[in-house]
Amino acid sequence: MKLFIDSANVDEIREIAGWGVLSGVTTNPSLAAKEGRDFPTMLAEICGLVDGDVSAEVVATDRDGMLAEAEPLLAVADNVTIKLPLTSDGLAACRVLADRGVRTNVTLCFSTTQAILAASAGATYVSPFVGRVDDVANDGIALLEEICDVYAQAGYGTQVLAASLRHPQHVVQAAAAGADVATLPAKVFHQMVRHPLTDRGLEQFLADWAARTASA
Repeated sequence: MKLFIDSANVDEIREIAGWGVLSGVTTNPSLAAKEGRDFPTMLAEICGLVDGDVSAEVVATDRDGMLAEAEPLLAVADNVTIKLPLTSDGLAACRVLADRGVRTNVTLCFSTTQAILAASAGATYVSPFVGRVDDVANDGIALLEEICDVYAQAGYGTQVLAASLRHPQHVVQAAAAGADVATLPAKVFHQMVRHPLTDRGLEQFLADWAARTASA
């Protein structure tokens, strides 16, 4: 399973990319607005930090508007992936872009039926929102598992991108469910790397080495 970072903050992305674990980036209008910067300029910086796909989302709600917004985004960098909402117009735009060979990420997926439609429209990625499904007292991981199973049985080429992951266990569960990609905020990357036994073990190793050096 590949790991993407869900962020529009250049410093966060640069840091996690420096760990050598990052395969791509997802952004959305909320994350981009939070940064308060010119989006094309910021997007170009982000695309330069990773070799993999960088999802840039349109904000139009009609097919033609989405397609028009996609053009300047695609001109920013070769690794831009166009992010589209899972609506009828979003699916229609996805089909047009997919037929041109443009990579797409169909987002805001909350059901397996929606995921089937995204695959049928030629999406490169479909993004089920695990945490948001949990928020309404349903099982986000169960949904993810079902989508992965259906995709495997149907032979769809669309990759399942597990989104709205809130904690490290979500990441483990997404991998076990068969997700192709997990996208997570920087704070979850930091939670994943830390373990008290690792810290304690490192402290002990360093203390033992310092004691040996002092007695030499």
